[in-house]
Order: sequence, then structure tokens, then C-alpha cells
Amino acid sequence: MTSVNHGSPDVSGVVALLLDTETLDDFLCGLAEQAMRNAPKADGCGITLQRAGRFLTVTSAGTSAPALDEKQYGLDDGPCLQALRTGEEVPVSDLMEEQRWGAYPAHAVATGTRSSLSLPIAPRSDTAGAFNLYSPVPHGFDDTDLPALRTLAAQATGAIELARRMARSRQFTSDVRQAVRSRGVIDQAIGIIMAQQRCPSAEAFAILRGASQNRNLKLRDLCAELITRLTGRPPQDPPDLRLPEL
Repeated sequence: MTSVNHGSPDVSGVVALLLDTETLDDFLCGLAEQAMRNAPKADGCGITLQRAGRFLTVTSAGTSAPALDEKQYGLDDGPCLQALRTGEEVPVSDLMEEQRWGAYPAHAVATGTRSSLSLPIAPRSDTAGAFNLYSPVPHGFDDTDLPALRTLAAQATGAIELARRMARSRQFTSDVRQAVRSRGVIDQAIGIIMAQQRCPSAEAFAILRGASQNRNLKLRDLCAELITRLTGRPPQDPPDLRLPEL
């Protein structure tokens, strides 16, 4: 393949695309459309991701990619899955001469596809994927701007990793928020027991913990029940302990 510049994506263009999209899938769709512009002989581009142990074409451009991707998922074999599993690029010059991947090459030729190019996305991760380009002519990617396509695959990898980090951050924030809420309810219940029993906080906590164990009830739920019974309404989060939404 030669390095012919058909409009290599620059950083500003990728940033603009990111700002113009609201979801990861929309961003990946924009990358697929850019890939088609950088591979003029392609008639389809699909982006495959592995989610929860399953393969999924999360977005596509052109016409040929979804059916060809699905055929490979059904066979559990093909250039797309090889790129995903190995983390290596898989060029196919002419599917009519291809001996790999069982029944897939014959199926692809029968549906009008003669060559393909698969590039790995997020290799060797639990969200590994592949950029899959298909062409109706043999050697359809010989004059493609391969560095530009590699840049797009790298941008997809970065976007997926960013989405994973954001998801972990949201989960961490949710866990902290729940811990703060639970601590607030428990502290309120400890104060009630201290007032009723005229005892220090450590003893009040021991009383609540013992009751929780005896009733096989979570400590927070027991404390919430106590507060509701005493005040006539469920406990409220103390204003100074509330965390802002991200």
C-alpha cells in the first residue's frame, strides 16, 4: 500500500468531530465516514467492538459492512475477528484467492466483495475491536492512505478508553455518594440512640449493629427505619454531605 494523502485527519479535525457528537457511537460513526473518504475504492466501513463477550457492529458507513461483519460473527472467524483478536492489521488483496477463514471468502465474493482491510481498535483490552473496510474490486486498498486510516483507528481507541474511564469515574462517584448517604443515616440513628439510652456513640453504634445482626437487616436500612418511625418521614441527606452530580 502506498501512502497517498486523501485528506489525512488532523488533531483539530478530530477535536471538531468530538465536539459535534454527543455519544461514543456518533463519534465512531463520524470516524467510519472519514475512513470511507480516505479509501475511495471502499463501498463499506464497519466498526466492530467486543462487548460482554459478544461481537457487535456499533456503526457503519456505506452499504457492505454490516452483512459481512455479521457473517464473520456467525462463523466466529474472518479478517475482522483476526484483527480484533491479534491486534494486528489484516489486509486481504483478493478474496477470490483467499484460503483462510473457512467459508467466509466465498461468501464475501458471492455478495460482491473482493478485498478488505481490517485494523485493530483498543487491542488486547476487554473492549477490543476492529475497523473493517470492504471493496468490490481486488487490491482495493493498494493506493489507500494507510497512515490516515491508522490515525482514525487510534482515535477510535482513544475515544473508547476515554468512555471507559468516564464510566469508571461515574461508578466511583456513585459509590462515594452512596457511602456518604449511608454514613449520614447511621450517624443520625446513633444520635437518637445516644439520646434515648444516655450512652456514648460507640455504645450506641454497638446497639444498632447488634439489632441489625439479630434482624438480619442491613445497618443503613435499620437506621432508616428507626428515623422514619421516630420522625414520621424517611431520613434526608444532610445538605453538607450531598455530592454534586457529574
